[in-house]
Amino acid sequence: MEFRDKNILIIGSGISGIAAAKLLDDVAQVVLYDSNKNLNAMDIRAKLPQHFRGKIALGELTDEYVSGMDYAVLSPGVPVDLPDVDRLRDAGVKILGEVELAYQLSKGSIVAITGTNGKTTTTALTGEIMKTYFQSVFVVGNIGVPYTEMVSHMKDNSVTVAEMSSFQLETICDFRPQVSAILNITPDHLNRHHTMENYIDAKFNITGNQRASDTCILNYEDAVLRERGKKLACRVIWFSSTRKLEDGLYLDGEEIVWASGGACTVVCNIHELNIIGRHNYENAMAAIAAGIAMKVPMDCIHKALTTFVAVEHRIEYVATKNGVKYYNDSKGTNPDAAIQAVRAMTTPTLLIGGGYDKGSEYDEWIDSFDGKVRYLVLMGQTRDKIAETARRKGFHDIVMVESMQEAVDFCAANANPGETVLLSPCCASWGMFKNYEERGRIFKELVRALEEK
Repeated sequence: MEFRDKNILIIGSGISGIAAAKLLDDVAQVVLYDSNKNLNAMDIRAKLPQHFRGKIALGELTDEYVSGMDYAVLSPGVPVDLPDVDRLRDAGVKILGEVELAYQLSKGSIVAITGTNGKTTTTALTGEIMKTYFQSVFVVGNIGVPYTEMVSHMKDNSVTVAEMSSFQLETICDFRPQVSAILNITPDHLNRHHTMENYIDAKFNITGNQRASDTCILNYEDAVLRERGKKLACRVIWFSSTRKLEDGLYLDGEEIVWASGGACTVVCNIHELNIIGRHNYENAMAAIAAGIAMKVPMDCIHKALTTFVAVEHRIEYVATKNGVKYYNDSKGTNPDAAIQAVRAMTTPTLLIGGGYDKGSEYDEWIDSFDGKVRYLVLMGQTRDKIAETARRKGFHDIVMVESMQEAVDFCAANANPGETVLLSPCCASWGMFKNYEERGRIFKELVRALEEK
């Protein structure tokens, strides 16, 4: 795609929109647009370089910013079926996402990772594996660093490790990673994608442009991935945490094993890792597979595996107070992620949950308690729905709270030495917090402020 001297509308003034505007300003005629009329244009301009030549538009999308555009770049949070997006499409404007824009202007090789859960941990670990062997590595995408922000620094020998959400993947066109990974697929974001099939299709866009020389890494224990993986044009590396594979990575007792061409190699023992839980062993196997696909030596992979620590907000150990361990899993924003966090606990647990309603059901989450959860402490918009599900499933040790402070205070007063307090909300943070990061930070601050008795 050619962007020089084109008229480009960037929709969304968050970090992705700002990064895209910076990237394009020197080559194109840019309009940075946000439908939120309550935003302040001067505040937005303050986030841009002083020499920024583009315009900033807020509120209603006028015909002026529709008819004259060549491209519209959507930030990940902008649904593709908005009426304004339809207007642009009907006017002949080429619609693409921030990821596609970055891809068109980037250099080097790409490792792209998606899945309902585990993306951030796997992306961060894959980035560390790449850094042990390659000199120029960038870790971008849904992990918090916009892809477009790093493009100008990339070289032909760079390796970009990108965490890709379904929102980002539904707006790609030519995006083609040399290595892709889909970790798992369970219901999520159905308020945005409307059907499970749409959600699955968005995830599989990550491999849609891959060729026979490329690699896709898939979880053999996910039925959707196992079925669709048979139809891919590229090489597939499978991983499994429950069975031995003739070719691929698998968990054999306490060892992660790589099987290829009739030979088996022990990559590491799970006790060498600083991350816990079967789901994290799956994340590690996916990252190992990415390293293998990128021809990283096994000793470099091992070094990265054994020095990597848990990603913030993902079953992150916070502190031990009065003999009680506290874990922050604020990034557990859907049932499957929250189930994995509960399964990773090895002691009686006081569980803090609830938040914004994304249309999820909570039966399987409650089932996963399996006698391990002693109290379920609920807050936010979904607390009544979750409580109703829990009672229907026979779980009645439920406490309703109004704030994170109240939740932490209750847990601190009721947890016994040797037990665990886990924040794993099973819901998005919106409504009570700006994002899951803020929710997790507040939890950690409150825990660290607890007095020792």
